[in-house]
Amino acid sequence: DVQLQASGGGLVQAGGSLRLSCAASGFTFEDYTIGWFRQVPGKEREGVSCIVYNDGRTYYADSVKGRFTVSSDNAKNTVYLQVNNLKPEDTALYYCAVDLLGNLGISFYDYDYWGQGTQVTVSS
Repeated sequence: DVQLQASGGGLVQAGGSLRLSCAASGFTFEDYTIGWFRQVPGKEREGVSCIVYNDGRTYYADSVKGRFTVSSDNAKNTVYLQVNNLKPEDTALYYCAVDLLGNLGISFYDYDYWGQGTQVTVSS
């Protein structure tokens, strides 16, 4: 079974940093895309970033460019999202998901399996 386990969230002050992790299992790690999304209650889930495993291409939403960095450790089957210079508006439940076709993009509809979220709360 495909499983995705997100972790690393927490409470930080504005300007702080966190590293979110997404441990994946149950599928081959060369041909897929892992994406990060976030959601605030009452709002639609928002794509944040993604990384294509077979070639390392990355994509970022404009709102996080220059502050967030996505990377992967193939040996550990884990994708990381380094989030720096956090702002109160980054507060959300962060999810990771897998696109089994290996597309480069953060469209919600392209992703096939989702992990549970990890909460990021940024205080002002």
